[in-house]
Amino acid sequence: MITKSNRLVTLYLENNPNPNSLKFVANFMLVGEGENYDFPDEASAEHAPLAKELFNYAFVKRVFYMNNFVTITKDENVEWIDIQDQLKTHIREYLEAEKPVLIKADPLQNDILDSDPDVVKNIKSVLEEYIKPAVESDGGAIVFQDFEDGVVKVALQGSCSGCPSSMVTLKAGIENLLKRMVPEVQSVEAVSL
Repeated sequence: MITKSNRLVTLYLENNPNPNSLKFVANFMLVGEGENYDFPDEASAEHAPLAKELFNYAFVKRVFYMNNFVTITKDENVEWIDIQDQLKTHIREYLEAEKPVLIKADPLQNDILDSDPDVVKNIKSVLEEYIKPAVESDGGAIVFQDFEDGVVKVALQGSCSGCPSSMVTLKAGIENLLKRMVPEVQSVEAVSL
Protein backbone atom coordinates (compact mmCIF):
# COMPACT_ATOMS: atom_id res chain seq x y z
CA MET A 1 0.00 0.00 0.00
CA ILE A 2 1.35 3.39 -0.96
CA THR A 3 0.46 6.28 1.30
CA LYS A 4 0.62 9.85 0.14
CA SER A 5 2.37 12.34 2.37
CA ASN A 6 0.58 15.45 3.52
CA ARG A 7 3.76 17.50 3.27
CA LEU A 8 3.40 20.31 0.77
CA VAL A 9 6.80 21.01 -0.76
CA THR A 10 7.49 24.01 -2.89
CA LEU A 11 10.88 24.62 -4.45
CA TYR A 12 12.22 27.59 -6.29
CA LEU A 13 15.48 27.91 -8.15
CA GLU A 14 18.07 30.54 -7.42
CA ASN A 15 21.13 31.35 -9.51
CA ASN A 16 24.49 32.13 -7.96
CA PRO A 17 27.83 33.38 -9.32
CA ASN A 18 28.94 29.86 -10.31
CA PRO A 19 27.30 29.14 -13.69
CA ASN A 20 27.57 25.40 -13.01
CA SER A 21 25.70 25.53 -9.68
CA LEU A 22 22.05 26.14 -8.90
CA LYS A 23 20.22 26.44 -5.58
CA PHE A 24 17.01 24.47 -5.06
CA VAL A 25 15.32 26.30 -2.18
CA ALA A 26 12.59 24.55 -0.17
CA ASN A 27 9.82 26.07 1.90
CA PHE A 28 11.18 24.50 5.12
CA MET A 29 14.51 23.74 6.78
CA LEU A 30 16.35 20.67 5.48
CA VAL A 31 19.17 20.70 8.04
CA GLY A 32 19.81 22.54 11.28
CA GLU A 33 20.30 26.30 11.25
CA GLY A 34 23.85 27.15 10.21
CA GLU A 35 24.79 23.54 9.50
CA ASN A 36 26.24 22.67 6.11
CA TYR A 37 27.11 19.41 4.42
CA ASP A 38 29.22 19.18 1.30
CA PHE A 39 29.32 16.10 -0.92
CA PRO A 40 32.00 16.46 -3.60
CA ASP A 41 31.29 12.95 -4.93
CA GLU A 42 28.99 9.97 -4.48
CA ALA A 43 31.32 8.22 -2.02
CA SER A 44 31.08 11.17 0.38
CA ALA A 45 27.26 10.94 0.35
CA GLU A 46 27.13 7.64 2.23
CA HIS A 47 24.94 9.14 4.99
CA ALA A 48 23.00 11.50 2.72
CA PRO A 49 20.36 9.53 0.79
CA LEU A 50 19.06 12.47 -1.24
CA ALA A 51 22.57 13.43 -2.37
CA LYS A 52 23.31 9.79 -3.16
CA GLU A 53 20.22 9.65 -5.39
CA LEU A 54 21.17 12.90 -7.12
CA PHE A 55 24.58 11.46 -7.98
CA ASN A 56 22.74 8.84 -10.07
CA TYR A 57 22.44 11.58 -12.67
CA ALA A 58 25.73 11.52 -14.58
CA PHE A 59 25.69 15.32 -14.89
CA VAL A 60 25.60 15.92 -11.09
CA LYS A 61 29.14 16.63 -9.88
CA ARG A 62 28.59 17.98 -6.34
CA VAL A 63 25.73 18.31 -3.84
CA PHE A 64 25.62 20.71 -0.90
CA TYR A 65 23.00 21.05 1.87
CA MET A 66 22.47 24.09 4.04
CA ASN A 67 19.48 25.54 5.87
CA ASN A 68 16.53 25.23 3.46
CA PHE A 69 18.40 24.60 0.22
CA VAL A 70 20.29 22.06 -1.84
CA THR A 71 22.95 23.39 -4.18
CA ILE A 72 23.79 21.17 -7.12
CA THR A 73 26.89 21.59 -9.23
CA LYS A 74 26.56 20.12 -12.71
CA ASP A 75 28.90 19.02 -15.44
CA GLU A 76 29.88 22.08 -17.48
CA ASN A 77 28.92 20.31 -20.73
CA VAL A 78 25.23 20.23 -19.76
CA GLU A 79 22.90 23.26 -19.77
CA TRP A 80 20.65 24.01 -16.77
CA ILE A 81 17.65 24.50 -19.04
CA ASP A 82 17.92 20.83 -20.05
CA ILE A 83 18.11 19.37 -16.52
CA GLN A 84 16.73 21.79 -13.92
CA ASP A 85 13.11 20.61 -14.11
CA GLN A 86 14.16 16.97 -13.80
CA LEU A 87 16.23 17.72 -10.70
CA LYS A 88 13.54 19.96 -9.20
CA THR A 89 10.93 17.22 -9.62
CA HIS A 90 13.25 14.62 -8.11
CA ILE A 91 14.00 16.76 -5.04
CA ARG A 92 10.36 17.78 -4.56
CA GLU A 93 9.11 14.18 -4.78
CA TYR A 94 11.85 12.99 -2.44
CA LEU A 95 10.95 15.62 0.16
CA GLU A 96 7.21 15.02 -0.25
CA ALA A 97 7.82 11.34 0.55
CA GLU A 98 9.38 12.58 3.82
CA LYS A 99 12.53 10.57 3.25
CA PRO A 100 15.58 11.60 5.33
CA VAL A 101 17.96 14.13 3.88
CA LEU A 102 20.68 12.89 6.26
CA ILE A 103 20.99 9.65 8.17
CA LYS A 104 23.86 10.86 10.30
CA ALA A 105 26.62 13.28 9.63
CA ASP A 106 28.67 15.89 11.38
CA PRO A 107 28.30 19.37 9.95
CA LEU A 108 31.37 21.35 9.06
CA GLN A 109 31.27 24.49 11.14
CA ASN A 110 33.37 27.41 12.30
CA ASP A 111 32.71 26.77 15.99
CA ILE A 112 34.82 28.93 18.24
CA LEU A 113 36.49 26.67 20.78
CA ASP A 114 37.79 27.67 24.20
CA SER A 115 41.10 26.07 23.23
CA ASP A 116 41.48 28.27 20.13
CA PRO A 117 44.19 30.93 20.30
CA ASP A 118 42.80 34.48 20.35
CA VAL A 119 43.81 35.14 16.74
CA VAL A 120 41.91 32.02 15.57
CA LYS A 121 38.87 33.10 17.59
CA ASN A 122 39.02 36.49 15.85
CA ILE A 123 39.35 34.87 12.40
CA LYS A 124 36.41 32.53 13.04
CA SER A 125 34.36 35.46 14.34
CA VAL A 126 34.95 37.49 11.18
CA LEU A 127 34.18 34.45 9.01
CA GLU A 128 30.90 33.82 10.87
CA GLU A 129 29.68 37.40 11.15
CA TYR A 130 30.78 39.03 7.91
CA ILE A 131 31.75 36.43 5.33
CA LYS A 132 29.52 33.41 5.91
CA PRO A 133 26.20 35.21 5.22
CA ALA A 134 27.40 36.48 1.84
CA VAL A 135 28.79 33.10 0.82
CA GLU A 136 25.57 31.34 1.96
CA SER A 137 23.43 33.66 -0.12
CA ASP A 138 25.37 32.42 -3.15
CA GLY A 139 24.64 28.77 -2.29
CA GLY A 140 27.92 27.91 -0.64
CA ALA A 141 29.84 27.89 2.59
CA ILE A 142 33.27 28.75 3.93
CA VAL A 143 34.87 26.67 6.66
CA PHE A 144 37.98 27.59 8.64
CA GLN A 145 40.70 24.94 8.35
CA ASP A 146 43.93 26.36 9.78
CA PHE A 147 45.97 29.44 10.62
CA GLU A 148 49.76 29.30 10.56
CA ASP A 149 52.50 31.83 9.83
CA GLY A 150 49.98 34.52 8.86
CA VAL A 151 48.14 32.28 6.38
CA VAL A 152 44.47 31.43 6.87
CA LYS A 153 43.33 28.25 5.13
CA VAL A 154 39.65 27.84 4.37
CA ALA A 155 37.55 25.31 2.50
CA LEU A 156 35.03 26.65 -0.01
CA GLN A 157 31.97 24.43 -0.38
CA GLY A 158 28.81 24.16 -2.41
CA SER A 159 28.58 26.56 -5.33
CA CYS A 160 31.81 28.26 -4.22
CA SER A 161 33.85 25.14 -4.90
CA GLY A 162 35.09 25.38 -8.45
CA CYS A 163 33.37 28.70 -9.11
CA PRO A 164 35.26 30.78 -11.68
CA SER A 165 34.93 33.89 -9.51
CA SER A 166 35.80 32.20 -6.20
CA MET A 167 39.50 33.13 -6.34
CA VAL A 168 38.62 36.78 -6.94
CA THR A 169 36.18 36.62 -4.02
CA LEU A 170 38.79 34.88 -1.89
CA LYS A 171 41.56 37.41 -2.55
CA ALA A 172 39.67 40.66 -3.16
CA GLY A 173 36.93 40.12 -0.62
CA ILE A 174 37.72 37.60 2.10
CA GLU A 175 41.47 38.19 2.31
CA ASN A 176 41.14 41.98 2.32
CA LEU A 177 38.48 41.90 5.05
CA LEU A 178 40.41 39.46 7.24
CA LYS A 179 43.66 41.42 6.84
CA ARG A 180 41.85 44.63 7.82
CA MET A 181 40.04 43.13 10.81
CA VAL A 182 42.71 40.69 12.06
CA PRO A 183 46.16 42.28 11.65
CA GLU A 184 47.98 38.94 12.08
CA VAL A 185 46.48 37.70 8.79
CA GLN A 186 48.79 38.09 5.79
CA SER A 187 46.96 35.96 3.23
CA VAL A 188 44.08 33.52 2.70
CA GLU A 189 44.23 30.27 0.75
CA ALA A 190 41.55 27.80 -0.30
CA VAL A 191 42.12 24.11 0.45
CA SER A 192 40.26 21.04 -0.74
CA LEU A 193 38.45 18.77 1.67
